[in-house]
Amino acid sequence: MQLNYLKIAWRNLVKNRFFTLLNIAGLAVGVACFLLICLYVTDELSYDRYHEKADRIYRINSDIIFGGTELKLAVASDPMGAALKKDYPEVEEFARIYASEGSKMIKKSNAFIQEQNVAYADSTFFDVFTFPAVEGDTHTALNEPNTVVISASAADKYFGTTHAMGKFVELNDDKHTLYKVTAVIKDMPLNSHFRYDFLFSMDNVDYGFGNYLSHNFVTFLLFKKGTDIKAFEKKFPAYVNKYILPQAQGMMQIKSMEEFEKQGNKLAYHLIPLTDIHLRSDRSAELSVNGNIQYVYIFSAVAIFILLIACVNFMNLSTARSANRSREVGIRKVLGSEKNTLVRQFLAESTLVSFIAILFAVGITILSLPYFNGISGKTISISKIGSPGFLVFLVCLPFVIGLLAGTYPAFYLSSFNPITVLKGKLNAGAKKSRLRSALVVFQFATSIILMAGTIVVYKQLNYIQNKKIGFNKEQVLTVEGTWTLGNKYQAFRNEIEKIPGVSGSTQAGYLPVGSSSRSDNTFFKEAVMDVKGGFNMQHWRVDENYIPLMGMEIVAGRNFSKAFGSDSNAIIINESTVQLLGYKNPVGQIIYSGDNQGQAPVPKTIIGVVKNFNFESMKQRIAPLCLTLGNANWVTAFKVDSHNIPATIREVEKKWTAMAPAMPFRYDFLDEAFSNMYNAEQRAGKVVLSFSILAIVIASLGLFGLASYMAEQRTKEIGVRKVLGATVSNIVTMMSKDFMKLVGIAAVFAIPLAAWLMHFWLQDFAYRINLSWWFFAVASIMAILIALFTISFQAIKSALTNPVKSLRSE
Repeated sequence: MQLNYLKIAWRNLVKNRFFTLLNIAGLAVGVACFLLICLYVTDELSYDRYHEKADRIYRINSDIIFGGTELKLAVASDPMGAALKKDYPEVEEFARIYASEGSKMIKKSNAFIQEQNVAYADSTFFDVFTFPAVEGDTHTALNEPNTVVISASAADKYFGTTHAMGKFVELNDDKHTLYKVTAVIKDMPLNSHFRYDFLFSMDNVDYGFGNYLSHNFVTFLLFKKGTDIKAFEKKFPAYVNKYILPQAQGMMQIKSMEEFEKQGNKLAYHLIPLTDIHLRSDRSAELSVNGNIQYVYIFSAVAIFILLIACVNFMNLSTARSANRSREVGIRKVLGSEKNTLVRQFLAESTLVSFIAILFAVGITILSLPYFNGISGKTISISKIGSPGFLVFLVCLPFVIGLLAGTYPAFYLSSFNPITVLKGKLNAGAKKSRLRSALVVFQFATSIILMAGTIVVYKQLNYIQNKKIGFNKEQVLTVEGTWTLGNKYQAFRNEIEKIPGVSGSTQAGYLPVGSSSRSDNTFFKEAVMDVKGGFNMQHWRVDENYIPLMGMEIVAGRNFSKAFGSDSNAIIINESTVQLLGYKNPVGQIIYSGDNQGQAPVPKTIIGVVKNFNFESMKQRIAPLCLTLGNANWVTAFKVDSHNIPATIREVEKKWTAMAPAMPFRYDFLDEAFSNMYNAEQRAGKVVLSFSILAIVIASLGLFGLASYMAEQRTKEIGVRKVLGATVSNIVTMMSKDFMKLVGIAAVFAIPLAAWLMHFWLQDFAYRINLSWWFFAVASIMAILIALFTISFQAIKSALTNPVKSLRSE
């Protein structure tokens, strides 16, 4: 019986080739979009779940408010993990990662390579996390200083084999330290929020350990099974009173944490599950650039809506063609067919169409995956499509789509009265259908929302790129690793400044391009370190060329100068700091640096105020910041002329190679680094734009099919109208106006919903555009024009048909 259903279904599909192809094309594109986004979403949701103990691993987050400055940190103090393990039996183990030192220069043969994926880790790291060993015992590998665990890729890169146990890695630090390779692990998976090729022993970290007030270590806790995490978090205040308060009292005048909090301050800790970090954490000092759960929700909604649009096409075309199937239904009912038999027949047709469409969809998915990876920033492998779970999903999908797209047409067609249809009184396909109209409205409302969203995303990104950010990011070349030049550093700067087109240089260890510039220190308004007068702010060490080269503006006072020896104890603050301090005339005032390891505070005289500039993402307000004279030469910036930049770079590289032949030459441009802060938003914009176009294409396919069918049903009417003098424009207007009304209604529903969604998305940005009516008007007009073009093509074709042919049988 089931085979008979499929045979009849196949005959009907072949008989109506045009509408079958439209259905298959719409469903195939819709399902391909759905599959691509499913791959994206499943990849995002898979982060860090491969660890055997993932459900018991949590990271400590720190929330600090001090003197009006708020810090949301992904790091904790270095002794916190050990203290919690000692005091609370719920903690089975802890592990820290220290990645504050950034990249490392590692020697290969006679040259050094700058490696970015490096960090220091506790010896317990591999007791908490699951990283299979290729060679060696990871559980004891980092027990001693001067040891390192490397990835298989790093072993092959530096030693030509994964069997690197006992070999040595040399770092280009002050001592040219040799680290013994004590284990080789498999490459860390791509779906991890940290990916390291080198994990050095924590015993080699050059840091003043034991400070409960300084937060620089990413700390993970492994809890015993059955631990109530919410109950454990309530124990953090006791930890603060036991360990942090005594140290704070030794640094400043503070009686209790209650007094600290009464001044509007805060010091709190909470835990975040390891598996939530990638999508639900966006804090300072993250180990990597994380994803965003909002985009998972957005893309999931887009996938579902595009699939629904494709299914709507099927429903619309099936119900529109009901007149052609009505006699078939009538005859079969007279011959004894029951309604449920007819329902199964029509569902078999929709399932067969779905099956064929999914075969094409898989092909489209495979072909478009490289492009999708490019715009989404992913590295999803084609092999994921062949994974057992995904194959089961693909097998089930035709039946789900078949039911979703075919249920209403099946029940609608099978409900015809046989007497009515056999008398020829039913012409349902040509009549207006409220449901069909509602489905067209749904299709184009969804398309308008996607197009409006694309416009808003690109307007916001354009605003970010062109907003006055308080510094000039253009034509600033940054050379990394210049600290490795040692005593040749100043000579290198002098040589580069002689190159035509280079007009100046500055130490640029602190750049206004996100978290790379963070350095928080404690300051006080008075010499007495009272909690009432304390506050945190960014503290950058620069030279006297920094402000002019970066194009920043001094709004009060002056810049640093070599002519003033006292500038070694001077400080320049930004406007946010002035507002925090409450000074009307800040120049000449003195504030005190408290970050001097418990000694007396150091006075700093304010000599200038720099106009506020955005030194972090525009998702954050401009925080208090100060500049002092100091050494930060790990990066150096050069102002270059825009003419013939490639030649300038070649000259800079030539000078670098002459002075540091063993060191890699690495450079960037400040405007590119600034733009990279918004990679997630740029990728989201490209993805939404791509799927917006596809949603419109799918909706237009359905509209084209409806218009074609309506034209076919009204062939004789059009012929009569032409004989009676109707023009082509009259006929096009007649056939278009009903559809245009539906697209107009779609715009009425879509605009407020799109405005609400985009308002919600923009809340992530402290600096954002204002939503304008024309964003949504443009999206609506585009949808109307596309629909009009789609309908007009078929309408003009029908209007130009010779009426003699259409009326010949009359």
